[in-house]
Amino acid sequence: MGEKAIDVFRSCIPLFTALSDPARQDIILLLADKEPLSVNEITEHSTLSRPAISHHLKILREHHLVKIEQKGTQRYYSLSLDHSVEILKKLIYTVENECL
Repeated sequence: MGEKAIDVFRSCIPLFTALSDPARQDIILLLADKEPLSVNEITEHSTLSRPAISHHLKILREHHLVKIEQKGTQRYYSLSLDHSVEILKKLIYTVENECL
């Protein structure tokens, strides 16, 4: 496996780490179904506390999986998956062409 393939695998680690948590997976699936939502609305659909939801949203934001839109005093979260999908496509391409 070439150096390029290793670089592609390594570049996916932060994304896989962000996606590895079931609470963050639940938030992504909720937003896929009902976006945009505020922190309070997300919390209503979860067993987690509001601070815990805010923490997970921060991680999802840092990894470009969600975006925020400010409406008055409320912040609404929605999915922003284009960057992540491109990273995963690159990984799939690399695996198909360099590892199989």
